[in-house]
This record gives sequence, structure tokens and C-alpha cells, in this order.
Amino acid sequence: MRGTSRRGRGRAAARGGAVLAGVLMAGMIPGAQASAGNREIDVELAYACAFPSGEREIEARVSAVVPERGQAGEAVQLSEVKTELALPADAVADLVKDPGGNDSPAPVEPTAGAESTTVPGAGSKGVVAETRLSVDVAQEGHSAEAVWIGNTQGPSAVPGKGDLTLAASGAVPSVTAAASGGLTFTAGQLAVKLTPVSADGAPTRSSPLDLTCTPVADQDLLLASVNIGGEETAPWPSETGEGQGEGGGESDLAAPRVGARDAAPAAEAPECLGDPENESHLVAYITGYANVTKLKGAAKFPVACAKILQGPQGIVPPEESPDGLAHLIQDSTAMVDHLGRPQLPPATTTFLTFGFMPTTATMEMTQQPLEKDADGLPIYNVHSDLTLNGLDTFGSTVITMDLSLRLRDVKVNGVALEVGPNCRTSKPFRLTLLGKVFFKDFIFTGYTLTGGGPLTSSVTVPPFSGCGVGEDLDDLFTTSISGKSGYVKQIQGPPCAAMVNDETLCTADRQPLNVPVAER
Repeated sequence: MRGTSRRGRGRAAARGGAVLAGVLMAGMIPGAQASAGNREIDVELAYACAFPSGEREIEARVSAVVPERGQAGEAVQLSEVKTELALPADAVADLVKDPGGNDSPAPVEPTAGAESTTVPGAGSKGVVAETRLSVDVAQEGHSAEAVWIGNTQGPSAVPGKGDLTLAASGAVPSVTAAASGGLTFTAGQLAVKLTPVSADGAPTRSSPLDLTCTPVADQDLLLASVNIGGEETAPWPSETGEGQGEGGGESDLAAPRVGARDAAPAAEAPECLGDPENESHLVAYITGYANVTKLKGAAKFPVACAKILQGPQGIVPPEESPDGLAHLIQDSTAMVDHLGRPQLPPATTTFLTFGFMPTTATMEMTQQPLEKDADGLPIYNVHSDLTLNGLDTFGSTVITMDLSLRLRDVKVNGVALEVGPNCRTSKPFRLTLLGKVFFKDFIFTGYTLTGGGPLTSSVTVPPFSGCGVGEDLDDLFTTSISGKSGYVKQIQGPPCAAMVNDETLCTADRQPLNVPVAER
């Protein structure tokens, strides 16, 4: 896209076709949340950015999950917000050039039809980015400004040729409308901070490259709209005390109200504390999606806390390895944690069946205790294997968890479906997550235990037992829920080392700073 605008079409989430199918959507996967009532937006925009060598056009792609509707006086929260940038090849030289004069020229492969060029900053192997997108939130002619801040999750490799693609994500502020009517979100100015880094993560510029970007003319900047129902609320409190009398402050009364970015719901980032006296203890946030084969839809994991205890490392020399290569091996343990218990946060989900019937259910997912060895220590459930082969280095991490699922508080159209206190899977089921990593352009790409990244799997849910009060609902839940769910993709954020006060990875009280965004 150059000088034009294209809009991605919102993709409505799949919905179940039966009342208990909703329970499947919500309860098939640990803490899964059905996506009925939300829609995905995917919008491509063009921005003109002021680079040191002159103005250049970049592509920006904004995606998010947006509620279909909201209520006056209640917060509307967009989630999974991501801003993807495509910087043209001729902007890469500006990016890696050091204004402090610490350039190190090196030739790079030219693009087709171009003469051979020399790009400074050869030590720059990756780029980290922060984006700040100004969004106009409007309703009935009254508006407020929200700022959507995103950060890349690790460095992106600098290409030898072609565009540089960056993806930044992060939580965004909620918005509360004062009255019924359409609430719109429209893109405005974009600020981008780019920091080139070396293979070890150290900045290669004396200062980041700050870009100020303006939307290219003649394009539709509308990102999303939400239908707000209900009646007008009471006047918003005024920080100045003005406009609260009769007939005063009309514009303040109707303008949408933007919440604080750091006021995220507790369920979105639950408490996640490590052991500050153990140098091997890590804590990280995890979230993700799972396809539900029977409903032809996807369910979402809530953000949860994982506690990781790194185990011993060892080198397997080439002469002792079946493939003749050296391997770095590490075995560790990983447990989910919620309020001191080996559980994911309970998730109460409201969704629609038949496209109109509201159904709710609360899911509790519990990880089974790890077996212990002869010394009373837990047997490792995380195995990392890094194959050491120079520039062809690659590896994998396998995380194995045995889980059980309990359903409670099930309601159909507001009427309780009595499932009893012990409606659960008849036996634990196994979830085996695989993360792969590759060493490319002097940067590790993919998943590592200490860096986070994507993990994939599939899961089979066993039959249910103990369901029903006065009537046996086991077969009903087993028929509707049990079986293969399909593809699972989970994202682990970079962990916080509980013993290390690292402000780039940890909050002041040593909890993970990075809350990952679920990816399909």
C-alpha cells in the first residue's frame, strides 16, 4: 500500500449452535473465554514520517478485539491491540545511523535494480520499538483523546534488504460513554521510538530514533465503532469544578471519558510474585488461544501467572550425541499459580448461543501436582534442548502439564443449569506445549524459557463425571465437550527474575512487567 488506504474487514467470532455448545466454547480449554459479543478489526493505514534524511511513507496496520456493544456509564475495553509497522528499505539507513558518530559502515545486499550501498551501524542486529497512536474517541459530536501505547516483545531482526516489519502491542485505556449512540475510534498522529540493538541487546545508537508521523490525506481513519445502549448517565465529575451547575458544561457532560492505561482489570494481569531469595526462580505471564474443533471456533486463555524454577544445565558433547552435534540441555519445573494454588484464574464468561441466547459458565482449571523423585524434589516438566551448531543453532522447549477442568455456575438465559459442585473431567488430561527457537541474524527468534515467545500444542478433554443435581448430565457434557479441541497457541511474556531488580522486566514489587497479547 503506497498512497492509498485499505480497510480490513471485521471478522465476527464463531458462535455455538446449541445451548450447551456455549459451555464447550467457554470450558474446553483452561480458563477459556468465548469470543461471542466481540469482533476483530484489522485496518491498514498510511503515515508520512519525518526521518532524518527526509519524509517517507510507512504502512501501519492496527488490529484489535472490539466489543459489539456497550452500556452508557460502563467502561468499554478494547483488547489484543497491536500496531504493525512496515518501514521502507531506504529508511533502514536512517534507523541504524548513529547521530553520535559511532557508525561502523558495512555493505548490505541492494534491492533489485538499485546500486550497491553502504549502511552504517553494522553492529545493529535488531530493533525494539515503542508506538504511541493518538486515537480520537467521539460520540454525538463530543470527543476525547486516548493514547494507545505499544511495545515490541523482543527485538526484530534488521533485514539485509526489503522492508523492516515491527509489531508493537500493549494494553490500552478503557472508554466510558455518557449516553447511548455510536461510539467511534479514529486514528490520529503516530509517534514511534526505534532503538537498534546488538545481538546481546545493547543499544547501538547513542539515542533512539524518534519519528513523528502524520496520516496521509484522503484515507478513512476510522478504526472501530461500538453501539452504546442505555440512558444518559449523571454528569462526569469535573477536575476544575466547573460545568456542574444546571445548564453548564454541556460539552463535558457528553464527551466520552478515557480511563487510565495502568488501571487494567485484575483478571487481565493477576498477582504474580516469585521467590526473591532464589536466583533460579522466574515468574511470567501467559495467555493464548485454542481452536475448538466441534464448534469451528476459537477460545481464549485468560492472562495467568506461571512460576518457573530453572533446573541444572549441562552440555552433551558431539561424540555423545546421536546427531554428532553439541547440545545445551536444561530441565526445569513450571507451575501455574492463582492466589497460592496451582490453578489458572477462574473465568466467568457470558456468550450467545443460537446467536441470541445468553449463556454463562465459570471454569476452574487446576494443574495436577508434579511427581517427586527419591529425594522429594519435583520431577521436571520442562525440557529445553539447544543444538549448538554455529550460525545454524536451533532448539526446542517442551512443557508438559496434567490438568483437570471443573464447571460451575452454569446459566442459560439467566436460568441456572444445576451441575452440582463436582462437575469435572473424570481424569486429568495432558497438555504438551512445544516452543521452537532459531538463531538467525545473530538474534534468537522464537521461544526460550528465559525470553518467552509462542508455544503450540493440541489437547484432548476426557469424559465428564459428577455433573447434575437430581439428573445425570455426564453424558450431555461428555458428548458436547469431550474430544480433541485442535490447535493451541500460547504466548509467554519475558519473565521477571524474582531475585533481580530489573526495571526493564519487573515492576517495583518484582512482578512481570510484560503482559503478552494472545495470538492466533
